Amino acid sequence: MMITWVLLLSLTWLHAECQTGISFVHHDYSAMYGAMQYYAQAYPNITRLYSIGQSVEGRGLWVLEISDSPGTHEPGEPELKYIGNMHGNEVTGRETLLYLIGYLCEGYNTNATITKLVDSTRIHIMPSMNPDGYESAQVGDVDGLIGRNNAHNVNLNRNFPDQYGNDVSREPETLAVMQWIKQYPFVLSANLHNGALVANYPYDSTGSGDSVYSRSPDDDIFRVLSLVYSYNHPTMHLGQPCPGDTTGFVDGITNGAAWYEVRGGMQDYNYLNSNCFEITVEQGCQKFPYASQLQSIWDSNRPALVAYMFQVHKGVKGFVTNSNGTAVPYATIKVNDRNHGVQAAKDGDYWRLLVPGTYRVTASAAGYGAVTRDVTVTDGQAQTLNFTLTAGSTRTARCSSRLSC
Repeated sequence: MMITWVLLLSLTWLHAECQTGISFVHHDYSAMYGAMQYYAQAYPNITRLYSIGQSVEGRGLWVLEISDSPGTHEPGEPELKYIGNMHGNEVTGRETLLYLIGYLCEGYNTNATITKLVDSTRIHIMPSMNPDGYESAQVGDVDGLIGRNNAHNVNLNRNFPDQYGNDVSREPETLAVMQWIKQYPFVLSANLHNGALVANYPYDSTGSGDSVYSRSPDDDIFRVLSLVYSYNHPTMHLGQPCPGDTTGFVDGITNGAAWYEVRGGMQDYNYLNSNCFEITVEQGCQKFPYASQLQSIWDSNRPALVAYMFQVHKGVKGFVTNSNGTAVPYATIKVNDRNHGVQAAKDGDYWRLLVPGTYRVTASAAGYGAVTRDVTVTDGQAQTLNFTLTAGSTRTARCSSRLSC
């Protein structure tokens, strides 16, 4: 059933085509920034270019926001992010995200699928988290290490706080991303790498340090998210190992720790410290492919990148207000069968990713009685589930899959 749903998504998005004007060449820092500036200036009604900080060597960590209301969180509209080039010598995420920027901007108001996505979603795209490492990386690198780390020779994907401890000095790139995650109510994210062809999901770390399956409370959701990417890629879902390797992946996905244990990874940090569900996508076996390969890589990843973004509209969503209709900011939303709550945004709006099924959802906030509602989630658009909190009351109600509660 799950695989069938993902395959249907694939058939839809593979035909949602438009062109991007960015050349299929490698973009160093200056060229990358120039391309982002171009789209920010050419499409001011749907873009905003901003920096979340600087790298060790002072390069900007640039993000292009794409939205029908750039610079504003629209209550009820979910936010997502893409991050590329966390490891400086793993470059296809950097390039495919630049192409994605062009694809979204040029497709707006000319392609119905892209227009719907931009009108309903606030999208943040960071092509490079490690611009310093990129500048020392080498074209043609297959599985090397030159440029992988930042300018302090630190692996940024081992530098985040971890549930099992990671007492290290935080790098400026890491701190900038941590603050970014706190600043915006991200619901969904993907971190793009190279070195394999697989979608990898939390947890990455284990208490023992052993490479064994480390299941999160939302393992089912992470599996579906990973399958959406894998099955919308022409070959990832085949699960074939890279040349010279013997490790394959069933359906092209893997639990992170089951593959190899990582402590201090970014995807676990997102899940454990925010509302954001992040997976790590390994986009190909070669870390720094030649420019002649870039168009093929983009063509393979474009449908998956688009289909993945639409997953931000799955599960349940709604508003938490008080009996006067005033927003209750930062209320906690919990689902009965999993130990992982999310928090409403400042306007009382929330989003909670869930796979199809029936759930009991509780909203609570300091000074109010908790309200619990039953809801049936389908594989269509997110079910609207609103909560009205009253001081000192606790209520339980049922909600059909077609009604707002």
